[in-house]
Amino acid sequence: QVQLVESGGGLVQAGGSLRLSCAASGLVFSRYHMGWFRQALGNEREFVAVISKWTGGDTYFADSVKGRFTISRDNAKNTIYLQMNTLKPEDTAVYYCASDSSDGVVRRTRNEFDYWGQGTQVTVSS
Repeated sequence: QVQLVESGGGLVQAGGSLRLSCAASGLVFSRYHMGWFRQALGNEREFVAVISKWTGGDTYFADSVKGRFTISRDNAKNTIYLQMNTLKPEDTAVYYCASDSSDGVVRRTRNEFDYWGQGTQVTVSS
């Protein structure tokens, strides 16, 4: 069965950095676009970043994190990463990784993604 397991969350002060990882198993990883979403308490789950399966790994980011977060993937390790810099209290949320098996354009809507991890908590203190 498909499993996505996030790690790397924690408590950090505003302005600090964290790197999240998501290890995938049970799927042919290189055939999936991979994304990060987050859900703050009381809010809906929202798109954060996505990296394509195509050569070159096109990336897209939510406006709220553009310039602060980067996403990358290591197909040899079946893992994606989210490097989060200059963190702000409003980045506090549970962060989820997800996979998208489509062959078309890279998507950023949560209901387009096939599989989800359990999430990892990120808390940014002011």
